[in-house]
Amino acid sequence: MGLNTTLGQTCPSPMKPTSNGLLQGDSPLDFALPLASLQICLVIVLTRGLAFLLRPLRQPRVVAEIIGGILLGPSVLGRSKSFLQTVFPSKSLTVLDTMANFGLIFFMFLVGLELNLKSLRQTGKKALGIAIAGIGLPFALGIGTSFVLRESISEGVDGSSFLVFMGVALSITAFPVLARILAELKLLTTDVGRMAMSAAAVNDVAAWILLALAIALSGSNHSTLVPFWVLLSGCTFVVCSIIIVPRIFNWMARQCHEGEPVKETYICAALAAVLAAGFLTDAIGIHAMFGAFVIGVLIPKEGPFAGVLVEKVEDLVSSIFLPLYFVSSGLKTNIATIEGLQSWGLLVLVILTACFGKIVGTIVVSLSSKVPLREALALGFLMNTKGLVELIVLNIGKDRKVLNDQVFAIMVLMALFTTFITTPLVMAVYKPARRTRVVDYKHRTIERKNSKAQFRILACFHSARNIPSMINLFEASRGIRKSEGIRVYAMHLMELSERSSAILRVHKARKNGLPFLNKGRQSDSDHIVVAFEAFQQLSQVSVRPMTSISSMADMHEDICITAERKKVAIIILPFHKHQRLDGSLEITRSDFRWVNQKVLENAPCSVGILIDRGLGGTAHVSASNVSYSVAVLFFGGCDDREALAYGARMAEHPGISLVFIRFLLEPETTENLVRVDEAENSSSQLRSTDEEVLSEFRTKVSHDLSIVYEEKVVRSAEETICVIREVSQGCNLLLVGRKPEGEVALALNKRTDCPELGPVGSLLTSSDFSTTSVLVIQQYGALLSLNLAPESQEDSPEDEDLESN
Repeated sequence: MGLNTTLGQTCPSPMKPTSNGLLQGDSPLDFALPLASLQICLVIVLTRGLAFLLRPLRQPRVVAEIIGGILLGPSVLGRSKSFLQTVFPSKSLTVLDTMANFGLIFFMFLVGLELNLKSLRQTGKKALGIAIAGIGLPFALGIGTSFVLRESISEGVDGSSFLVFMGVALSITAFPVLARILAELKLLTTDVGRMAMSAAAVNDVAAWILLALAIALSGSNHSTLVPFWVLLSGCTFVVCSIIIVPRIFNWMARQCHEGEPVKETYICAALAAVLAAGFLTDAIGIHAMFGAFVIGVLIPKEGPFAGVLVEKVEDLVSSIFLPLYFVSSGLKTNIATIEGLQSWGLLVLVILTACFGKIVGTIVVSLSSKVPLREALALGFLMNTKGLVELIVLNIGKDRKVLNDQVFAIMVLMALFTTFITTPLVMAVYKPARRTRVVDYKHRTIERKNSKAQFRILACFHSARNIPSMINLFEASRGIRKSEGIRVYAMHLMELSERSSAILRVHKARKNGLPFLNKGRQSDSDHIVVAFEAFQQLSQVSVRPMTSISSMADMHEDICITAERKKVAIIILPFHKHQRLDGSLEITRSDFRWVNQKVLENAPCSVGILIDRGLGGTAHVSASNVSYSVAVLFFGGCDDREALAYGARMAEHPGISLVFIRFLLEPETTENLVRVDEAENSSSQLRSTDEEVLSEFRTKVSHDLSIVYEEKVVRSAEETICVIREVSQGCNLLLVGRKPEGEVALALNKRTDCPELGPVGSLLTSSDFSTTSVLVIQQYGALLSLNLAPESQEDSPEDEDLESN
């Protein structure tokens, strides 16, 4: 921003866009584009670094961005004049503020897209009462506080506009930040979350209307009629938009179909409409962001059009432009202006007033609506969330000379404090039981006495890359044809992020807070769901697609809770590495390895980790064309018996041949093998259980030509590996136990590179086995290999269907 021309001062000359380079004597920091690039990089590094440090405290990224803006401003780093004049010189602030406001316009467009008018109309009386209380009491207290501030540190400001700005600043709830906090705490689909979101949506709309009033009152023209004409023009703009905009975009939305790309013309038209609406509202005299917000609210939310718009806009806005708004705000925030006992006392007064108005008003109305005390407290703390929306109000007030430097700094610290305390306070007073135990169920393993009972699988996947092999594995697992033979829950694992598209997906979650089931509605389907639906129609397998959106730290909880609620026998997880073209395995994302390890530790049933090397190719193989060779490597122990049980089930498929390899130690051989002392009774019990299971298996398959039973006597680990390599060359899928037992398996323990796979599974990740997929299985219950629950607890499809409603 240019400095006002005064005696001895002149406005800084405008900056040229690009330099000729250092070699020609130009400093890049004297030119707009390179300086803006440096500023953006500095902001991104600082804010993302702070967000990483605050992640253990589960703080939303907006807290880190507010702190980052303050650190770059005159409060901390900006105290160095050389830093401020080098990195943020006054002649660059016009460009910085323009980019920041450009990002703000499209951010408000995204906020409008997150708001659903249909949901707003269906707001219940409880949520409406909470919203009114959350606006009314803080607004009144804000007006009262404004009188104290005017008498002390805000003398000479326009009274009416200052009253309204203070009322809005204390009464606003940051809807976008609240949605992210609720999603992070897994409260978005609970009763508390739904009430908070509904109340915040009403609060948001009311606050923007009040802010428009405040902006109209804060104009530089002292004529009393100007604010009236500004408000009348604003209302006319809204009415015309309601009449015109939905008609145009509803037509565009009808032209967009699931599974097909949205035309670039429609995207361009929407973005141009946002800028045009911003221009009109700015010309009227209210901020350009209001026009963008109105367009976002009026765009239809049904179909893929709104989702595609969000995906096109959100990354550039949230990663590049929006952080500049926090820097722009931080450069105006000078905490040093809060000096003396009176100023710090006023800061405490503002914080207490803001918290008291929101929290107490919400709690009182909630309790009067017969909301339980814990939920009422949680609602009060949640409605006290501020964040970016608060900064928008404060910056507009600062730009219009309604708030001076000291009041602005006090209000920014208030917004930071109230947002920071929200997550810890909600976690302290409201902790819904995440792992509530359900009625115990019998079939937590594949190995079972009643082999004809329904077989339930929870198969997780990260992306479309996992789909073909997963579908071919389902086909192989269906066993004998029967109506309720197998039921598969296919769960798409998605990381919860700060992106608006992630929040929009979470909004679709089921009412009971579980990962939501895609019911087959076309509007909710994508190509992944379509693939599973097509497979279900062509096979005898019941597949129910699901989506889980969680932070990486909590993703295993969603998996384990869903497995228990759906009473599955096995969870199948994709390995955290995928196969490259040269056959080697490349890490997809290391975080997924941690998720797999946590599931193995906490799973309520058996677990399998699939090392996918293209089982059945890159497309679904129809039942009549299935021709797989499956091999089970048996060393001993409960995990190996679980692998045997899965292999025996697969062998029921007419297109699958099974090779069973049992490894035995040559009695007289002792060298090259690792031996440990074991209790005699434990060793004999293991051998006894294994022999009993194998004897029963041999009896069942003695006349089945599709099953080959072999025993391989080995003398060393090298011989064992040679046998495994030989077997793998002729099969499509290897089934192995995660923790094989016995002396032959102990010799392989030193080769364990991936603890979650065990010694044999880790061996099979090497490039020597680049053509064979591997399923590493851990049986539920460790030594308790067989479920001994009474037959009266047999699961029925009716019970499961009742749960999923």
